[in-house]
Amino acid sequence: MSGVHPRTLRATPAMRRLVAQTRIHPAQLVLPMFVREGITSPVPIASMPGVVQHSLDSLRRAIAEAAEAGIGGVMLFGVPEHKDAVGSGATDPDGILNVATRVAVAEAGDALVVQTDLCLDEFTDHGHCGVLDERGRVDNAASLLRYREMALVQASSGSQLLGLSGMMDGQVAAVRAALDDAGFEDTAILGYAAKYASAFYGPFREAVQSSLQGDRRTYQLDPANRREGLREVTLDLAEGADVVMVKPAMSYLDVLADAAAVSTVPVWAYQVSGEYSMIEAAAAHGWIDRRRVVEESVLSIRRAGAEAVLTYWAVELAAWLR
Repeated sequence: MSGVHPRTLRATPAMRRLVAQTRIHPAQLVLPMFVREGITSPVPIASMPGVVQHSLDSLRRAIAEAAEAGIGGVMLFGVPEHKDAVGSGATDPDGILNVATRVAVAEAGDALVVQTDLCLDEFTDHGHCGVLDERGRVDNAASLLRYREMALVQASSGSQLLGLSGMMDGQVAAVRAALDDAGFEDTAILGYAAKYASAFYGPFREAVQSSLQGDRRTYQLDPANRREGLREVTLDLAEGADVVMVKPAMSYLDVLADAAAVSTVPVWAYQVSGEYSMIEAAAAHGWIDRRRVVEESVLSIRRAGAEAVLTYWAVELAAWLR
């Protein structure tokens, strides 16, 4: 039968490789890492098999491993011993996240982009991403003041990219102004533009020992809303974000594709803890082919438009890609 034969381009492994429309490179992967104060050896995270809370010593080894793997960068989260209402540890130069940043920068050299999570949730005793007012609501203006303070301490500690994950209105503009006024024009801003109030964050709560009371639905996006995600991306672009983020990734590929279609800056996505843990759990039961599913999951995020992916498999996947 004559005519069009699409299968000709699928006939052999070499042909499929040659015509592949989407590829993953190790440099497009970012490894999220948790660093915990007051420990001397890594602590496994039960709900995230294979992921740990690092000590400063194990962080050094993990940074060296990440650099050797050739991934693009690491995103650091701090797990402090003490918390308070305003998250004082976040702006303490000797707080765990800022100390860990200096350690990571020293170990990574020019091999990795060392990035830091700029949010108060790990440091507040109520677990919210901002400061609360007298009625217990997240105060946007007061939170922005804390973000500006955090930005200067993180930049001073050597962070090359600040991950603004708190979802306060105007956070990108506020932090950009603070950085520029203090001479940190070269410090990049990653705006978590379309960050949804997702159930897929569940295991992350254990990873950072969250003390959240209530939920974050008044500032993170409603999972029902696609156009709202694009609106937030557009606002972050206008405020000067150097990179914009969609989070979570796999359940929000439509939002990711929307962002990629309009963004004038790189678009990233975060393959979050619940996505990781579900695949690990199914693989542990032998229900799926672990390696193929991991590769396909990250490939799907790239295909939807992410130029880089934050994933807990970054180092392992980079080794497979070599």
